[in-house]
Amino acid sequence: MREAIHLGCEKCTRRNYHTTKNKKTHTEKFSVRKYCKFCREHTVHKEMKL
Repeated sequence: MREAIHLGCEKCTRRNYHTTKNKKTHTEKFSVRKYCKFCREHTVHKEMKL
């Protein structure tokens, strides 16, 4: 029941990472601070549509 998701930078909106999440247990959007190689800094990356 896991679904693939893309994580996009909030600052430049580029999709830098991908991961999976269980849609049954985590219904809200996933967000995490990660390094963006385009912005060259740590920014918040949120779940985006495929």
